[in-house]
Amino acid sequence: MRAFLTILGTQLRRDRWVLSFWIAGIAVFGLAVAAAIAGQFADEADRAAIVAISVANPAIVFARGLPDGSSLGGVAFFTGFAFTAVLAGLMSTFLVVRHSRADEETGRAELLGATPIARSTTLAATIVLGALANLVLVALLAAAYVAGGLPLEGSLTAALAVGGVGLVFVSVAAVVAQAMPSGRGANGASSALVVGAYLLRGIGDALGTPSDDLMRVTPSAISWLSPIGWGQATRPYTEPTLLPLLLSLAAFVVLSGWAIALRSSRDLGSSLVPERTGRATARLGGRSVVGLAWRLQRATLLGWLAGSVVLGGLAGGLAPVIAEAVADNASLSALIARLTPGGSGDTTEVFIAALLGIGGILAGAAGVQAVLRLRAEEAEGRAELLLATPVSRVAWVGATSLVAAASVIIVTLAMGLATGAALFRSGGAADDVLTYAGAGLAHAPAALVFVAVTALIFAVAPRVTIALGWGLLVIGFVLGQFGELLQVPEWLQAVSPFFHTSAAPVVELDVVAVFVLLGVSAAGVAVALVALRRRDLTT
Repeated sequence: MRAFLTILGTQLRRDRWVLSFWIAGIAVFGLAVAAAIAGQFADEADRAAIVAISVANPAIVFARGLPDGSSLGGVAFFTGFAFTAVLAGLMSTFLVVRHSRADEETGRAELLGATPIARSTTLAATIVLGALANLVLVALLAAAYVAGGLPLEGSLTAALAVGGVGLVFVSVAAVVAQAMPSGRGANGASSALVVGAYLLRGIGDALGTPSDDLMRVTPSAISWLSPIGWGQATRPYTEPTLLPLLLSLAAFVVLSGWAIALRSSRDLGSSLVPERTGRATARLGGRSVVGLAWRLQRATLLGWLAGSVVLGGLAGGLAPVIAEAVADNASLSALIARLTPGGSGDTTEVFIAALLGIGGILAGAAGVQAVLRLRAEEAEGRAELLLATPVSRVAWVGATSLVAAASVIIVTLAMGLATGAALFRSGGAADDVLTYAGAGLAHAPAALVFVAVTALIFAVAPRVTIALGWGLLVIGFVLGQFGELLQVPEWLQAVSPFFHTSAAPVVELDVVAVFVLLGVSAAGVAVALVALRRRDLTT
């Protein structure tokens, strides 16, 4: 027990600032959403109108969450819960992988393993740390909701729902860390599962059944496949119940026990998914710095590519189904018609445009992750070996930036093509394939800006590259998606590249914005390459 507590204290000390930023950021976001709803939609009629419009638009339900009444708390929970739960899930997965598989890669776990402690002690301490982090998050988030003007009982239930999602992904990441051979792979797989939970929840909610008064949606059974769907089922501000969270608790206990059993039975450094041995000699592509950058990125890109194709297929496959369901309801059709100028609206295009926007976020994440590989190579000493050869720093970073840009384009294009192909198979026109391929690519310029910004951070302040790279991407998403709701000044919303993205095919492509974003991206990479020549390598 003494060794367990010592390891737990050491992990807490290592993560005290990272966890503080995560928890404080999520709590501030919850406070901002609650305060914005209370201030911007204080009138009951205004809240009822926005809920009715949301119920009428499956794209909003998919992206935001499950409408559940017109109370202040109900609208705030519908608006912010899904995204808050994703943040809690990501916080939990990064924490667990950082103290498990990543520590095995860097050698810290080997040093601890040389002491007389059980193999699973470190992982058990990490799981407890994750649970404690989510408990603190629950307390601060509940206080933030109350400070924002929401009822105490509902706020506590809502915060517990968020904490329940985080708790599930603590255990999910613990299992994934035993399966994957590297910390990078474990982080990628765990993050993909968080995104998958969000998408399952979104699909189940979008295919749900609206109430006759258009005040709530009863989700389909698909939502119950997602931990985020379990959190929504608590209905904190209408009919609060903690029973769905028993599923979260059961999943945490079962998966945590499984992860500890796996860690107890495997050797240090081994994994359920074996790491492939490399070739004795490099192929043609591996003999250039660009080929090396591509080889290091291709497995990760494959994961983002698969996610974008699945999302695109869902967008194209579900859009006609949702449009048909809306067409059969006169009230919903009338509300949809009011959502677009001229009194006519195409539910299929609105729904697909919303999902293509999410695809732009995925593309940005793929590009940022490719650039972050530079920091991992530098911190772990491999960059020093590479740069000891006739490879310049400019060539090294430039090649990785090029591969990152290619990753962004591939992910956006793949999602657009998958969307168009799914629509074509559902009876659409052949031209839809090219139309939606272009609509997907419309999100690439904004995502490329984050690639350039991350490269610039790496060149100027390498030690904070990972934190700022992901952090700025999240901030850009929040400003672009929630800026208007949070009453953020328009000039501040405009700081996010996603604010300038054209939601094709609903909105005509803004060519000027495209060229401006591309110019900013090119300038950012150019400045990064110049700045990199002025600093030494760091660990």
